[in-house]
Amino acid sequence: MFDCGFTKDNYWFRYRAAAIIVEDNCVLLAGNENADYLYSVGGAVHMCESAEDAVRREVFEETGVHYDIDHLAVIHENFFNENNDRQECIQCHEICFYYMMKPRGSKKLNSNSYTQGVKESMHWISIDDLDKLRAFPGFLRDYLSRVHSGIEHIVSDERI
Repeated sequence: MFDCGFTKDNYWFRYRAAAIIVEDNCVLLAGNENADYLYSVGGAVHMCESAEDAVRREVFEETGVHYDIDHLAVIHENFFNENNDRQECIQCHEICFYYMMKPRGSKKLNSNSYTQGVKESMHWISIDDLDKLRAFPGFLRDYLSRVHSGIEHIVSDERI
């Protein structure tokens, strides 16, 4: 399947679906040995795939567990820079649908996930400790610390 995204010159666009998974006041984040930060569980939406189907697929691929969607929580427009393989600065624009997943009452996972050939690890992080870590999306601690109604639209600009 093809991902919904494209690269043109030094610009990159990606359409992504991600999960907010909370158990016992902890949120599930992913990491890998090539990244010095943690990130949300999720990934690119494939062509002709709904964002809901994409988040279910990505959550299962990364955790080995089937989670049910509770509701669409956040539409996040994210602008950031990233270096490519040739160390050139790529300007990135990502639109991500964040879905709150229904808690299962267990932190037990069956993860065996890889991203770009690198083994991923899953981390349950206390919501209170999120601001002590380099973790993305940056809005997550604030979002999880307050009451919500409806879908939020959040725009982040992390370009240097």
